[in-house]
Amino acid sequence: MRWLRLALGFIIGISAFQIHDSISGFVAAFFLLQAATNIGCCGAGGCSTTTPSKNNEDTTTAIEYEEVKGK
Repeated sequence: MRWLRLALGFIIGISAFQIHDSISGFVAAFFLLQAATNIGCCGAGGCSTTTPSKNNEDTTTAIEYEEVKGK
């Protein structure tokens, strides 16, 4: 993703320079900043998920049921 952001930043930046468009220049600067600092929209590694720890204990609990009788 870092290389993709860098390439997009350069391509959009060259296009913005050729057509004198400041909004495209800001978009290019944004992509180049993301590539340089290795952060995305979620931050560095913000989109990664954590794996839950496995509980190796075989614990079972007895469930008590209460019978409800109708009239």
